[in-house]
Amino acid sequence: MKFIIEHLSKRFEQKEVLKDIHFTFEDGKIYGLLGRNGAGKTTLFNCLNRDLKADSGTFSLEEDGIRRDVTAEDIGYVLSTPTVPEFLTGREFLKFFLDINETSVQASKSLDEYFNMVSIAPEDRDKLMKDYSHGMKNKMQMLINIIAQPKLLLLDEPLTSLDVVVAEEMKGLLRSLKDSRITIFSTHILDLALDLCDEIILLSHGELEAVEKSNLDDQEFKEKIISALREETYA
Repeated sequence: MKFIIEHLSKRFEQKEVLKDIHFTFEDGKIYGLLGRNGAGKTTLFNCLNRDLKADSGTFSLEEDGIRRDVTAEDIGYVLSTPTVPEFLTGREFLKFFLDINETSVQASKSLDEYFNMVSIAPEDRDKLMKDYSHGMKNKMQMLINIIAQPKLLLLDEPLTSLDVVVAEEMKGLLRSLKDSRITIFSTHILDLALDLCDEIILLSHGELEAVEKSNLDDQEFKEKIISALREETYA
């Protein structure tokens, strides 16, 4: 399976955030979308998720040599700031999600087995989510995307504000999920991208560029990437 972006552009008034982007992603890999804050990573994700209308360009999925449009069911999107219904408990939210998606989601586990997958403690499962930590809300976002099994998973800086233990749990979870799907993980932290991702793509000055990961073993090349990110300016 491939996810193909062609001629994707987006402008806000005089600022061209995405410039005629072309890229092909393949399943079974985690792609690190690397760019400094403000580079346009969230704008790209919002265009792909159709929360924002691109000015031009297309994107499609190719399976068995046949290309088709991307549907809402194909995409899972985990926001950097978790958005969950805080008036529900974790258990109520998970049951509600399964109930409303029963025709498209094949639930193969009990609710508690799903909670175990993301290490939500038994004593927290019946608490209101307004009392959940940032990391626990993030886990709930991840959990519903695990269950939905989207072909394309967009992750917008999901680990940046998590503590070390939770971040390591989430990284392990993402590695276990990468088969048979395309995962694009945005971050402004180069070392995180190197640790987690199979491929690294640099978003700089509105353009996407693949970075040969082995080149980042060379300190001089690595410093050039960091310097390019540092020198990028935004209106």
